[in-house]
Amino acid sequence: MFKKETTNAIQNSKKTMERNNVAKNTSILGEIKSDGDFRIDGSLEGNLKINGRVVIGVDGSINGNVTCTNADIEGKFIGELIVEEVLTIKSTANISGNITIGKLSVEPGAIFNAECNMKGSGKQININDTKKPEKFEKTS
Repeated sequence: MFKKETTNAIQNSKKTMERNNVAKNTSILGEIKSDGDFRIDGSLEGNLKINGRVVIGVDGSINGNVTCTNADIEGKFIGELIVEEVLTIKSTANISGNITIGKLSVEPGAIFNAECNMKGSGKQININDTKKPEKFEKTS
């Protein structure tokens, strides 16, 4: 009884422990899906869907769509990025595109030219719903 549950837990932890790497001077064109973490030190043009952490190294670049749990960006990213939890942008990063995140951390020096939407950020403000100030009359 316990042996089967322990075996399943070990197998599930191994899935998330997998680390995939795209080495420097390597280019990939296409779509990548993985249950493990992914590090890009080369270049990817296409889509990346990861159930884990994506790391774009200093020399790495992605031009495409990325969906992941967490992301650390030190290199270049252009496209649509969806991060379920935390996006960490390092000082060497250069990001352009549309970003949807849970939480954001940006180091000084990073280039961040993106439309950014934070999920769960509470009430959204609509500038068309602002109240007009009331008029006061002066009485003597």
